[in-house]
Amino acid sequence: MTRSERPVRKRPANARGGAQTGGFAKGAGRGGGRGTGKGPARKAVAPQEFSLPETITPALPAVDSFDALDMPAALTKTLAAQGVTEPFPIQGATLPNSLAGRDVLGRGRTGSGKTLAFGLALLARTAGRRAESKAPLALVLVPTRELAQQVDDALTPYATAVNLRVATAVGGMSIGRQAGTLRRGAEVLVATPGRLKDLIERGDCVLDQVAITVLDEADQMADMGFMPQVTALLKQVEPGGQRLLFSATLDKNIDRLVKMFLTDPVVHSVDPSAGAVTTMEHHVLHVADETDKKAVALRIAARDGRVILFVDTKRGADRFTKRLLANGVRASALHGGRSQPQRNRTLDQFKNGQVTALVATNVAARGIHIDDLDLVVNVDPPTDHKDYLHRGGRTARAGESGSVVTLVLPEQRREMTRLMADAGITPRTARIASSDEELARLTGAREPSGVPVVIEVPQPAEQPKKRSRPRVGGGARRPAGTGSGAGSESQGRQPRRAAGGTAGGGTGGGGAGGAGRSGGRGRAPQQRRTERGGQGGGGRRAA
Repeated sequence: MTRSERPVRKRPANARGGAQTGGFAKGAGRGGGRGTGKGPARKAVAPQEFSLPETITPALPAVDSFDALDMPAALTKTLAAQGVTEPFPIQGATLPNSLAGRDVLGRGRTGSGKTLAFGLALLARTAGRRAESKAPLALVLVPTRELAQQVDDALTPYATAVNLRVATAVGGMSIGRQAGTLRRGAEVLVATPGRLKDLIERGDCVLDQVAITVLDEADQMADMGFMPQVTALLKQVEPGGQRLLFSATLDKNIDRLVKMFLTDPVVHSVDPSAGAVTTMEHHVLHVADETDKKAVALRIAARDGRVILFVDTKRGADRFTKRLLANGVRASALHGGRSQPQRNRTLDQFKNGQVTALVATNVAARGIHIDDLDLVVNVDPPTDHKDYLHRGGRTARAGESGSVVTLVLPEQRREMTRLMADAGITPRTARIASSDEELARLTGAREPSGVPVVIEVPQPAEQPKKRSRPRVGGGARRPAGTGSGAGSESQGRQPRRAAGGTAGGGTGGGGAGGAGRSGGRGRAPQQRRTERGGQGGGGRRAA
C-alpha cells in the first residue's frame, strides 16, 4: 500500500484523557501514570499492556539473511565487515516491512538488535538524498544521552557507507556546537526531546522535511514525562511520513502514541513476555542485614572481571565507590551528578579495563552497551519491574550469556517477589553470607586486596572565560551557578537572548530554579528546560 493510499489518521475519541496505568497496587508506581495513591489497596496484577493494534495489510514474510533484503550494496558490505552475518529475529521480521515504507510497532528486550532493526531501514530509505541546512531528513528520538550516543555509534559506520551524515542533539553538551552541525546539514538526527525542542525554538532546526521518525525506548520516554514533547515533535514532521516505534515493553503509557501516529502498523514482538531472556540467569540473594549486604557487595566488586553495581542514589554511588577504592577495587561512579563529558570518560575507563567495577544509578540502566559484560548486581533493588529489566539488559546482549544478581534485605522480600512476578521472571533464590562459597561460585566474588587504589576521576572540561558585560538597569547581579536544579539531564547553559522588549520588570533568567537578575530591561529569557521530566517538571528526576 502506497503512502497516498493510507487511511487518514483520526484523533481517537479517548486521546484527550490519556489515562495511564501503573504497575503496582498503590496508585501510580514509578513507571506508571498519574494515580492518586488514595483509596483501598488493590490486588497486585501483572503489568498492563494495551491491546496491540491489528494489522490490516498483511505483513511481508520474515527473512533469515541480509542478502534477501532490498538494501544498498554498501550497507550489506558494511554488515559483513562489522561481523554481522545474519539478522536477529526482530531484524528479520521488521526490516522487510520497514524497508517497504510500512509503519512498525516492535517490542524486543534490550540487546535484541532493535537499533539495527530501525537503523538499516532508516539509512536505506534516506540514502541518495541530501539535507538542507537545519532540516534533517530522518529523526531518532531517544530518552537519554547515553542511548543517543549508543545509537550514534551503532549507525555511524553504516551511514558513512551510504554517504549520510549523523548529528546528535542531547542535553549536557554545547547547544551551540549542535546547532552548528545542523546548520552544516545532517540527514539523520538522533536527539532527546528536550534538547530538540530547545533547538527548534532557537530556530536552529526544522522538522518539516523529516520523512522517517523513530521512537526508541518509547516506554521510558513515557515514564520520564516526555509524552507532551514527543507528541508536539511528531506533529511537526512530514505528514504521512513513516513512523517506527521500538521498545522493550509496550504498556498503556504509549497506547495514545500508537493510536495517534501509527497507521496500519506491522506489529512484532520478539518475546512473549518482556522478561523472557533465555541467555540470562536471575538470582535473588537474601542477606541478613545492611552490614552483610555491604560485605557481599564488596566481595562481588572485587571479582576478576567487570561488573556494574546499581544503587539508588548519587550519594550512595559516591560513598560505595570510595569504599571500594579504599579496599583495592578499581571502581568509579556513574550518575546524573556528573557532566556528560565526565560520564563519557568514565565509560571509556570501564570499557578499556582501567575501571572494573562501575557503580551506577539508573542513569546507566538504558542506552549503555559494554561488550562481554557478564554480571550486573542490584545492590539496591529497583522498585519498578521495567527498571529491573533494563538494568539487567546491560548483560546478555546480542545473544551472549550473563547473570543478574539482586541483594535483598528481609524487609524487601515481599516487594521483590511482586516485582519479579510483574517482570515475568522466576529467579533462583538463596540465603547467602559474604563468606559463603556459593557466592563465589555464582558471581566470582573474592576477598579484596585491601590496598587502596586511586582512579583518576574525570574532570569537567575547562570552559573559556566569558567577557564581562555591562549590566543594564543597575540591578544586583545574581550569584554565579544558581538557577538550575542539580541532577537534570540538561546541564549546559543556554546562550543569552538579546534584550529587545520594553522597559520594566525583572528578568527571570538562568534556569528552572529561581529568579534572575532584577531591574533589567527586555524580555525575560526562556527558562532552561531539563532533559529529564519533560516540560513543567512532570517527570522523574535524574538519578
